[in-house]
Amino acid sequence: MLVFESASAGIMALFVGFIAVTVVVGIYVIVVWPLTFWDLANLHLERYSSWVAPGLWSVFGGGTLAGFLCFSGLIFGSSKRRAVTVSDAPARIQPTVRYKEYPSSSEVNGRVREINRW
Repeated sequence: MLVFESASAGIMALFVGFIAVTVVVGIYVIVVWPLTFWDLANLHLERYSSWVAPGLWSVFGGGTLAGFLCFSGLIFGSSKRRAVTVSDAPARIQPTVRYKEYPSSSEVNGRVREINRW
């Protein structure tokens, strides 16, 4: 279960990255392109295509690691568990008096009241 939760955190990291890229491209298409007609052709972005797959796997791995650290509890403090002692256990409380609101079955006499239906 911890593995699946950690992997889902990695998928969420990819999703957040996808949303960030979509927002940046949306701002470019709405603001920069209509004003400047700059189409990014002179940046030669195809030379970075070999970095895409390792980048996506790194984001997924980082998100999975962050999810593992959060879901396992390692990030929130020490991983040592302390032994439960007798004083930590809640004391068993015995009622000292019998409840007067609920009589026992031997004390109930008389007939059963009819239920009024509205």
